[in-house]
Amino acid sequence: MQQNKIRKAVIPAAGFGTRLFPATKVVKKELFPIIDRDGRVKPVILAIVEEAISAGITEVAIVVQPDDVEIFTDLFKNPPQAELLKKLSPENQKYSQYLQDIGDKITILTQAKQEGYGHAVFCAKDWVQDEPFLVMLGDHVYGSDTDKSCASQMVNIYAQVNQSVVSLTTKPAEMLHTSGCVTGKWHVTNSILQVTQLCEKPTVDYARQNLRIAGMAEDEFLCIFGLYILTPKIFDCLAESIEKNLRDRGEFQLTTCLDNLCQAEGMTGYVVQGRCFDTGLPDAYRQTMIDFRNI
Repeated sequence: MQQNKIRKAVIPAAGFGTRLFPATKVVKKELFPIIDRDGRVKPVILAIVEEAISAGITEVAIVVQPDDVEIFTDLFKNPPQAELLKKLSPENQKYSQYLQDIGDKITILTQAKQEGYGHAVFCAKDWVQDEPFLVMLGDHVYGSDTDKSCASQMVNIYAQVNQSVVSLTTKPAEMLHTSGCVTGKWHVTNSILQVTQLCEKPTVDYARQNLRIAGMAEDEFLCIFGLYILTPKIFDCLAESIEKNLRDRGEFQLTTCLDNLCQAEGMTGYVVQGRCFDTGLPDAYRQTMIDFRNI
């Protein structure tokens, strides 16, 4: 496979946010506020886009419901109304221009029918075309433990291995129901893994029998951190899943197709040096509001 620089990022943001109802009846969960280390209040989606840009991404696609195109366009493409703009401090007026500069990098795509995270990624097929790309969850923000952002770490690993990369973090057995899980063989212990299998939200019994990794503590597993760098082959895997109507929990899942991609092309797992902050659950969002400010 020819190596390519990672230029594009896809952020699915077309879900209903049911776990945050009724707030999501009036505000998309991707637009919920968080406070960054500079004390600036910003919508979650902006922090995610900034994470992508920190890794050298020059084009970002946000996949939304058709009815939400105007909301996201207004955030990134339109200046504030004149009356509001003149009331802003000089610093915030400058920041308004910064938002529009970011908007120049953003394309809004639509998912006409909400049929799962994998289906949302598939909606970006024509936009991505034939190059590897970064995929980011629409309700997670990240804080690095190093001088390189979490997304930058992923891009650097891809440059080394030249194959799809899935971000990883360690979770206890009781948390397996919340995320995808992987197994494989260490290439660099506790850092870089040659992935052999991915499984979406496995049972504890299944994980104990099939997903153990040498050297890890008992009942600790490697789970997906929320960032992916994928080759265009993922779209073939997703297309097959959609054509054959292969659903999991009623939806087209990305993790199932990642396992197919892994078997077809190989895949590297990378244990990210950083933290992932979930904003998609009430208690997790509350904790993110506390912790993200102090990263």
